[in-house]
Amino acid sequence: MAFHRRRNHYSHRFRYVLPVISVVSGTLLVLLAILSFLTPYPIDSDNLRHRVHRQRSSYNVGVDDAIGPTVFRVPSNGRKLDRDLWTSRNSKYFHGCSNASNKFLKSEAIMHPNRYLAIATSGGLNQQRTGITDAVVAARILNATLVVPKLDQKSFWKDASNFSQIFDVNWFISFLANDVKIVKELPRKGGKTWTPYTMRVPRKCSERCYNNRVLPVLLKRHAVQLTKFDYRLANRLDTDLQKLRCRVNYHALKFTDPIRKMGEKLVHRMRMKSNHYIALHLRFEPDMLAFSGCYYGGGDKERKELGALRRRWKTLHTSNSDKERRHGKCPLTPEEVGLMLRALGYGSDVHIYVASGDVYGGEETLAPLKALFPNFYSKETIASKEELESFSSFSSRMAALDFIVCDKSDVFVTNNNGNMAKILAGRRRYFGHKPTIRPNAKKLYRLFLSKENTTWEAFASKVRTYQRGFIGEPNEVRPGRGEFHENPSTCICEDSVAKEKRDSGPRKYGKADNATRKEEVFDDQNVDDEPDWPESEDDDDQSGLQEKGILDGIGLDNDGVTSEEPELEDMLSD
Repeated sequence: MAFHRRRNHYSHRFRYVLPVISVVSGTLLVLLAILSFLTPYPIDSDNLRHRVHRQRSSYNVGVDDAIGPTVFRVPSNGRKLDRDLWTSRNSKYFHGCSNASNKFLKSEAIMHPNRYLAIATSGGLNQQRTGITDAVVAARILNATLVVPKLDQKSFWKDASNFSQIFDVNWFISFLANDVKIVKELPRKGGKTWTPYTMRVPRKCSERCYNNRVLPVLLKRHAVQLTKFDYRLANRLDTDLQKLRCRVNYHALKFTDPIRKMGEKLVHRMRMKSNHYIALHLRFEPDMLAFSGCYYGGGDKERKELGALRRRWKTLHTSNSDKERRHGKCPLTPEEVGLMLRALGYGSDVHIYVASGDVYGGEETLAPLKALFPNFYSKETIASKEELESFSSFSSRMAALDFIVCDKSDVFVTNNNGNMAKILAGRRRYFGHKPTIRPNAKKLYRLFLSKENTTWEAFASKVRTYQRGFIGEPNEVRPGRGEFHENPSTCICEDSVAKEKRDSGPRKYGKADNATRKEEVFDDQNVDDEPDWPESEDDDDQSGLQEKGILDGIGLDNDGVTSEEPELEDMLSD
């Protein structure tokens, strides 16, 4: 009986539950129908997602709400750090100093009247610039009158410009009058054109080398022309000769008025867009990648295209592309450059001027960099075709325009270690230590490989650590280390009074000083690992060939005197 009473009780309650469930279910169905009517069709959402994804590039760039499950989400804003992004720490304590000492006699006291030194430069604009600078010093060593150097008009770039079409020749002669006598051409001999005796000196020829090899010929022939004159002067010389190098490079070599005015116009237009701008020497052209032997994941198509270019240099040995990148011998991709800059604190609002030829892969390759930094400019985008018409047929003049805009930038970023990078790095040190960022490619490469497996915060922290010593701070490189054109330490002086005040003042400078010392150590640990690369429109680095062992043993006699070096199609330009 008890069992039947319990069953009837539950049955009675269940009769009231069923209608309630039916009402609730019906209400939910109505709501779902309304929601499905209001919600866009799934395909539309997918298409939107794909469009946004394409705009942000192949990885999740962008912003804090990046698409996808990855933990590597790149912020759009830069990060406030403990340093100014646009100036070098402690730069106010250093200045360029290249005046001659009292013991450096004036030219009229030492120059011999019947000695003439002519120079034939080699390569692109900046390689030729190093040759011109060193030619003045060579003439001073030999107590000879210098004939205005001949520019290379037959090499890879086949630019027909002469010296006076690139540089202000009258300024060049007058500024250096106290150091070296310079004439525009050889005097006539017996009423006829005087043909000088042609010879070549070894690379890195010292003062003693010139006196032993060239002077005896000069005494006999009275006029000597040194050919292929690039990197033919020793890196280390007497202090007064080093300072003469700086006077030539940083003061005597001034571009002609048309080049200078157009360059200043480009700088002004960048300044009108923003208070600060970065100049990036991207150096990601096909010839650069072919020469370096690097590989960037483009499959058989990339290997075939770059391999065909590479075969133009018959003396290049076959290289292991993975090994080259592991050892920091390859330029960063545009995407990697952008990630490095974002990690260093530069946000998407920063304006970038790019000095580059045709980038390998075109717009597809540039897309990630442009997604990170949409304020992206070049001389072709901020000047009209008509304005560039008188320059565009001459690679050296176009390179000179890029040189000016890069030199005047707040921050210069170089993606290689060729001539333009070295010349500008040295110049920016001399004129106030303006920041010059060089990727620490060897360490960054490993970091880029594993970036998808880490957080942005961890990635950015490591980039900042690896870049210590590679951002253009004073004392990053010890005096005498590296190429003199890149590190003109003899011509950079420290303000002793300001230094004394700094060192004796409150310890507010301690952190900065410690950072500078750390940067110096970091640089010294990596300086020997830095690659020498060929150059683009403004970089022709045959010294890079030599460093890679390509020129070693080629066309050299037993005593190291160059006989006939084979043409590597005159390499590449800056």
